[in-house]
Amino acid sequence: MSKRDYYEVLGVSRTASSDELKKAYRRCAMKYHPDRNPDDATAEASFKECKEAYEVLSDDSRRRMYDQHGHAAFEHGMGGGGGGYSDDMGDIFGDIFGNIFGGGGGGRGPRRGADVGYVMELSLEDAVAGIEKRIEIPTLDSCAKCKGSGSADGKLHTCNTCHGRGQVRIQRGIFSMQQACPHCGGRGQSIENPCGDCHGQGRIEGSKSLQVKIPAGVDNGDRIRLSGEGEAGPAGSPPGDLYVEVRVREHEFFQRDGDDLHCDVPIRLGQAALGASIRVPTLGGDVELKVPAETQTGKVFRLRDKGVQSVRSRRPGDLYCRVVIETPVNLTNEQRELLQKLETSFTGEHASRHSPRSSTFMDGVKGFWDRMTSS
Repeated sequence: MSKRDYYEVLGVSRTASSDELKKAYRRCAMKYHPDRNPDDATAEASFKECKEAYEVLSDDSRRRMYDQHGHAAFEHGMGGGGGGYSDDMGDIFGDIFGNIFGGGGGGRGPRRGADVGYVMELSLEDAVAGIEKRIEIPTLDSCAKCKGSGSADGKLHTCNTCHGRGQVRIQRGIFSMQQACPHCGGRGQSIENPCGDCHGQGRIEGSKSLQVKIPAGVDNGDRIRLSGEGEAGPAGSPPGDLYVEVRVREHEFFQRDGDDLHCDVPIRLGQAALGASIRVPTLGGDVELKVPAETQTGKVFRLRDKGVQSVRSRRPGDLYCRVVIETPVNLTNEQRELLQKLETSFTGEHASRHSPRSSTFMDGVKGFWDRMTSS
């Protein structure tokens, strides 16, 4: 199935600005994120599609190439830094057309080892600041005794079933197709004296410890590729890659939206009414937030550059503080009397001056009931 146009995936025009692309990606990512759609393969595919589209269009050079050549810009080695795309497409075409027409992948050489995935959980602080962590992964390593050949004496013989081609032709009715030789596993060579350590497989199960450097600013779903750290390939062929996928744990105070952070800041009634200067936490330490007089609950204040520094653009996001007025509890008798006096002072003909939203609400309710009784 052909890929959808990247602009269509994000729902933006071809002249969309970088900010418009960023907002569109956030909407798409939040809608389809696997954490919000557990066990939903369709949503996961849509999330990956959005991520791929944004990674290309958010990069100016790659976007120019895409606008000029479309998806072909990242196939067959075009596109310079887009190696991930050409590698993946090459593997797909090699597997399909090589097996059908007997080409064995053409000049691609021996089949490489499998890629390995590893999920790394991080705190928000570590994801924002970057970190180096050592991980332990199970893997298939090349057998040291036979050096990956699978043969105890190093002697390999031409397979009698496929005659060294590595593939056999199977006739099914009017269809004829090629598949890997079941006798030699596609090697084209057979082993008469298998290695005792790997039993002729050329690989043995093992594990290895790796130091992984996570760059600052990573987010959920970001992947770090470690070339050649996957499983060893069969018959001494090149190893696959290791992909470390980042999962960021929920934070007790901050919620992340791309490069921006959001938080709720509780304030007292008096602070909201009279104004106050309060300290609010950021990932870089406490900062001062000035709350003007007569601030209403739900008011959002923006602290520029106090969010997350983007792993791609290196520009910091912002911190959005939403103030929430707390109802006082555990009052003393004196505090109760003071609040009662304050409440009493709000009554009378000028009470609406002090509670404009409440007055507007009550007027709306009265108008609603008047319309109901007159209909």
